[in-house]
Amino acid sequence: MKEYQFRCPDTLPGNDPSIGRRISWSDNHWNSKTVLLHGWKNDPAKYNASKGVYVGKKNLWLRKHVKLIAFMLGLMCFILLIDSLMMSIFDLRNFQHHLAQRKSAGLKEEDRDAYINEEKSPVMYDRLLNLASTALAEKEFKQESSRFLEEPYQQASAWKPCSDRKVLMNKGNFDKNNGYILISANGGLNQQRVAICNAVAVASLLNATLVLPRFLYSNVWKDPSQFGDIYQEEYFMSTLKDEVNIVKELPPHLSSLDFEALGSLITDADIVKEAKPVDYIRSVLPPLLKNGVVHFLGFGNRLGFDPLPSNLQKLRCKCNFHALKFVPKIQQTGSLLVRRIRKYDAARRMLDKQLLGNFGPKNSSNKQDTSGGPSKYLALHLRFEADMVAYSLCEFGGGENEKKDLQAYRETHFPLLIERLKNSSPISPTKLRKLGRCPLTPEEAALVLAGLGFKRGTYIYLAGSHIYGGESRMYPFTSLYPNLVTKESLLTSDELAPFRNFSSQLAALDFIACATADVFAITDSGSQLSSLVSGFRTYYGGGHAPTLRPNKKRLAAILSENSTIGWNGFEDRVKKMIEEGQRVRARGFGRSIYRQPRCPECMCKEAR
Repeated sequence: MKEYQFRCPDTLPGNDPSIGRRISWSDNHWNSKTVLLHGWKNDPAKYNASKGVYVGKKNLWLRKHVKLIAFMLGLMCFILLIDSLMMSIFDLRNFQHHLAQRKSAGLKEEDRDAYINEEKSPVMYDRLLNLASTALAEKEFKQESSRFLEEPYQQASAWKPCSDRKVLMNKGNFDKNNGYILISANGGLNQQRVAICNAVAVASLLNATLVLPRFLYSNVWKDPSQFGDIYQEEYFMSTLKDEVNIVKELPPHLSSLDFEALGSLITDADIVKEAKPVDYIRSVLPPLLKNGVVHFLGFGNRLGFDPLPSNLQKLRCKCNFHALKFVPKIQQTGSLLVRRIRKYDAARRMLDKQLLGNFGPKNSSNKQDTSGGPSKYLALHLRFEADMVAYSLCEFGGGENEKKDLQAYRETHFPLLIERLKNSSPISPTKLRKLGRCPLTPEEAALVLAGLGFKRGTYIYLAGSHIYGGESRMYPFTSLYPNLVTKESLLTSDELAPFRNFSSQLAALDFIACATADVFAITDSGSQLSSLVSGFRTYYGGGHAPTLRPNKKRLAAILSENSTIGWNGFEDRVKKMIEEGQRVRARGFGRSIYRQPRCPECMCKEAR
């Protein structure tokens, strides 16, 4: 343990330079026993030897003592502030050194020195990260909380769910319908969900019987799950029984037919994207009437949002928000996941009831249990997977090594993109970033959260968790927000075992954790998971389930000033950007009802 001493000349009688105050302290803490007052005993008129104290007409010793304590406290606060700043700088330098070692280890011996000498690393905004670290330390000291834990606009609570009411359809008798519709949906969980809801609307439009949707096996997703592995079949059929006739299988006389030979196979080439109802009546109704069945192969987002009859729109809302309930296995594990994030049962909400069923919270209060835990948590969908990063054609601060890695990924997974690039003029990565076309990095996401005032101790659930670059790329994020968890870190190997090799079922757990979070933050508004989860929170949240949506173009403009902008200015601009994205708007023409259900067909608005 080191001791430090300094002498402060005092205006004691005689102005003797040997008379002063000498103070010593340890590195770790102040110790009153190490504070020594020297020189005062040299003035016997002012020192009482029997009492061992220094006295005067106005109790000068006490006054000097109070000043000393004030000085010591002020110096201690200053040292803590400097220590916080130095630690943040140390963390960033340590990260850069760690990353250089990690990446250079994968290079050939003759290439290592060249790479290290480039002095490039994924840290793109080291100055802002330092400012953010200091700001978070100050907020912890002052115990400040972010105002973005709640919806900023009261109008959000005026919209209430009401698409579960019976939808009156002019479908006639089910026994005299026009035939059967079979769909094979592609993509992951969220693409499949959209396909199911669109299929329900098309079956109603064509007065047909819908066969429970099937899911195509994909070499990308590698998931053999079918409808009944993810959603409750009987509940789905009974919820929609008054609007659409639904059966589990085709009749035997139709199941063995060659749909392609009959002309009843409908592919994406036959139906344009965002098709109108008239397109289905012209292209699909004739083979349906002729053969009694049509099979939509790869059926996905093939039904537009406008113009569409209000009853079909309402039917899609009813399907998405009410008819599709996860199976008990997913509900039970999803409930366990949420409880482990919170470490206690929060009050039961509409979101919990819809997503967790009978496995939701049992108590009716917000009181924590004896184990304690966070009162709120934030869920983050960080779309920074390898496919997203490579397809964007952007650069992310990793230098030539990163460029080669992403180009190799494109050549393997996106051959059509490579061919298209050969016949077009490429847009520079710098311009792509200015246009807001680049995925947000973990570093940028952390800066946004810090700018919004979320404290360092905030519990954050990361959906997906397959981040390009792994732990090294996440280091700038976790250095600011260490309480980061995923389903893999919260659930045991045995608890995850029933879901392994079933990517859609794993995605359902992410869906639950994100939808029931106190705050949901997204980095890509075009993501299906982000869109469907944010819509769910709007529909069931009652105006108390905020979603944070950064405008990537505006954020790129803010971050372009990273070398000069002050932290207060950064905070102000980020907060304005997010508040703009939270304004309460009714669904615009052509916009998704799954993402923006605030419309008469899905929700009812109370007069205020």
